[in-house]
Amino acid sequence: METPIPLRPLERMAATTPTAYWNDSCAVDELADAIAHGAVGATTNPPIVLEVLKKDPDHWAARARELYAEHPTASEADLTWWIIEELAVRGAALLVPTFERSGGAVGRLSLQTNPKLYRDAAAIVTQAEHFATLAPNLQVKIPATAAGIAAIEEATWRGLQINATVSFTVAQALAVAEAVERGLARRAEAGRDVAGLHPVCTIMVGRIDDWLKLVCERDDVIIDPDALEWAGVAVMKRAYQLFCERGYRTRLLVAAYRSHLHWSTFVGGDVILTIPHRWQRRFNGSAVEVRPQMDEPVDPGNIAELSRRLPDFRRAYEPDGLAIAEFDTYGATVRTLRQFIRAYDDLESLIRDYVLPDPGRRA
Repeated sequence: METPIPLRPLERMAATTPTAYWNDSCAVDELADAIAHGAVGATTNPPIVLEVLKKDPDHWAARARELYAEHPTASEADLTWWIIEELAVRGAALLVPTFERSGGAVGRLSLQTNPKLYRDAAAIVTQAEHFATLAPNLQVKIPATAAGIAAIEEATWRGLQINATVSFTVAQALAVAEAVERGLARRAEAGRDVAGLHPVCTIMVGRIDDWLKLVCERDDVIIDPDALEWAGVAVMKRAYQLFCERGYRTRLLVAAYRSHLHWSTFVGGDVILTIPHRWQRRFNGSAVEVRPQMDEPVDPGNIAELSRRLPDFRRAYEPDGLAIAEFDTYGATVRTLRQFIRAYDDLESLIRDYVLPDPGRRA
């Protein structure tokens, strides 16, 4: 009898706990490997798409030139979105077996709406509806900005699968969940299906840590460095506790990995972890113990230290720390929106280089 191959840490987590994991990229080689080891979904955003194109420039340059030739009046934005959508559809196809086996509960790929639309709820919903026509297992990423919260309710009412992104705080997560509940209630009152919707809300735990560390540098704040490593974890666990208490039908998702704490401390929760492939390799090659930890509280001393020294932690951690009107101006939100918009602009520039190369550059 052959000796069974022991499960890798992420495989063991996926097989023995309610915690699911997704591949944090639409790159088909990475996604295929992740699916083989237990992943049941995928996410993408402008920086990820840019990275995927740069890894296979010959293929995507040729594809962009084909589209350019086929559509003589298309804008650079048109070409860019066709490429983004093609990448998403290719990735989503790999997840179709998972999607079908689960009856649509999992097996989805999240495709992000144009980050430049973060202030325009109607435009976000229009693009979300378009994305829903591309593949049966696409989920639409909508930012947790003030306009995005309105768009999430409307998209849910229209029966779209949503994944809130650009989200860092308990207040944002609660606003997303409440918007989803309003959308679901409207559907139920109209006699429309709600059981088939599987809304998700991302909390970008690593980006909370990044922001607070930057604030410490900017403002010359001295703080216990150990406490800083627990900020994002504390926010996520606070949000999860409240979601469980209130019975929200939105599932929380952890993103933006900076250490194994952003994986190991959430094991056992009914949550999703969207993990970049390089971090999957690190976790699977580690000796970190895989055991349920989601219900283990963060050291109250760390929370007290963070709350005492950093008002922006309090704004992220407290359920009423931010009003919806303040979501767009929270530091982590601004920095992330700027990065996503810059990456989208870089995508358009890359497509321009593919189809209209600079004749002054040496080949």
